Amino acid sequence: MQVGPQHYLVVSALLFCLGLLGVILRRNVLIMYMSLELMLNAANLALVAMSRMNDNLNGQVMVFFIITVAAAEVAVGLALIVALYRRRQSAHVEDLTSMKL
Repeated sequence: MQVGPQHYLVVSALLFCLGLLGVILRRNVLIMYMSLELMLNAANLALVAMSRMNDNLNGQVMVFFIITVAAAEVAVGLALIVALYRRRQSAHVEDLTSMKL
């Protein structure tokens, strides 16, 4: 059996759905954050598969852009999560609702 781009797209869709379920169902901010990263990586996998299917480099260039944005998001997001945890002693979304304006 040869693995084609369609298989990569199916795996990408499964990873994206798994990340989406993690964001919707979980209440821990750190787990939600990791689920968002999983969704970004699923999009990267789909972009690379589509790029390979179409024999152009546009998708792979877009992947580098997404990786750069994800790295910046990790730096800022983890700093915010650590700061919130230190202030509230909790990483659950329900405990952070008092931060509304």
